[in-house]
Amino acid sequence: MRRGAREETASLRRAVKIVDNPKILADPVRREILRLLNIKPQTSTQLAERLNLSKSTVGHHLMVLRRMKLIKIKWAMPGPHGILEKYYEPVALVFIEDYKHIPKDLKKYFLSIHMERLRGMLSTLQFVGDLTSAFQTIRKTWERTVKIPSDFDLLSELGNESLKYMTQIGHKYENTMTDLDAETMQTKIYSEALKAIISSSVWAKVFASISEISTLLLKKNK
Repeated sequence: MRRGAREETASLRRAVKIVDNPKILADPVRREILRLLNIKPQTSTQLAERLNLSKSTVGHHLMVLRRMKLIKIKWAMPGPHGILEKYYEPVALVFIEDYKHIPKDLKKYFLSIHMERLRGMLSTLQFVGDLTSAFQTIRKTWERTVKIPSDFDLLSELGNESLKYMTQIGHKYENTMTDLDAETMQTKIYSEALKAIISSSVWAKVFASISEISTLLLKKNK
C-alpha cells in the first residue's frame, strides 16, 4: 500500500457507537472526557489538568470507559520522568445511547441533552425562537377539537422521538468509517434525525403549525 493511502486510511475514524448501557453516558465528566479525547488523544494527567480533577478521579472514569470499550489506548510513550504515559482515544466520534435501554430515572437527563441541541437546530431553521411557547399555542388550538390529557407534553414527545430517531440514524452509521470531525458528524446525525421527525405524518403537521405561528409572530413584531 502506498504511503499516502496508508495515511488516508489512518485518518479515518469510526463514525458512531451505539451504547447499550446508557448509564455510562449519564455522567457529565465522562461525556466531557469523550469530547476532549475526540479533539486529540490525551493522557490521564492532561485530562486531570483540563478538567481540574484529581488524577485518581480521572483514572477511575478512564477505567470505566475502557471496560465498556468506549475508549482505547492510541499510543504510549515515556513521560517527563521516564514513566510510561498512555494516550487515550475514543473508539468512535459519536456515542449514542440506545433509547430502548435508557432507565426511566435517566430519561429526563438524556432528553434535556438532545432537546438543547434540537432547540438550536430548530432556531437555525427559523421555525420559532421560543419552541415551548409555540407548542403551548398549538396545544390550545388542538384542545378546541380534541381532548388532550393534562400530562401530555408536546415538547417531551418531541424529545422522545429524537431519542428514537437518534438511535435509528446512529445504527445507520455505526459501521461507517469517516474523515469528519466529531462535531460535524454529530450535527449530521442530528440533522438526519430531525429531518426524519419532520417528515413523519404527525410531526409534519406539528411543524407546519410552528411555521405558521412563526410567521404570525414575525408580522406582529414588525
